[in-house]
Amino acid sequence: MSEQLSENINQVIEEMEQKCTEHPDSLMAHHHLALVYRKAGRQNDAIAELKKCLEIDEQSYEAYINLGAIYFEMGNLDEALATNKKALVYAHKPANAHCNIGLIMQQKGEQDKAIEAYTKATMHDPHMSFAWVNLASAQIMAGNFEEALSAAQKGVETDPAFPMAHNNLAVAYYYTKDYLAAKDSISKAAELGYPIDPQFAEAVTKELQAK
Repeated sequence: MSEQLSENINQVIEEMEQKCTEHPDSLMAHHHLALVYRKAGRQNDAIAELKKCLEIDEQSYEAYINLGAIYFEMGNLDEALATNKKALVYAHKPANAHCNIGLIMQQKGEQDKAIEAYTKATMHDPHMSFAWVNLASAQIMAGNFEEALSAAQKGVETDPAFPMAHNNLAVAYYYTKDYLAAKDSISKAAELGYPIDPQFAEAVTKELQAK
């Protein structure tokens, strides 16, 4: 973080802390302060503020989602999972919580549970490209390559400008032995700024040369 950016964010924190002092029961004030703390890398302070939000309103879906995200970033997967499951209790639009649970289960190496969670996310929000892309990844890890291809295609369809969607589509094409399509998707992902794995690109090239 640059010195100027650090000064700016510290000023914002001071202003938000003052608002929380003036309005101690304001859910919005505490939530905004938590987000700024998180941006500043003050994870424990962010957690404390989000817990304050839940003291004010135990049904605050956004507070649960952000709290779960911080636990995930800190590597506390069990707390992250419990928090996202709690979010589902109060969710009107539960796609984000299901997607987060998918990420957690994938991190735990439980691909079947990740697939289940991502699938639920796509059912609740068919336009959530991130869920489709991660569903493709989990399906690949599980060895379900046709299903992975279908999910990856949906990921690109829902957000053609998402670089990771094209990369995962390339991987799915590779495992379904459509190497030319894989190469095209690699090129599109790279064009959009995705850091292509050079070993993967080489593997695709070798398969094309072997034909």
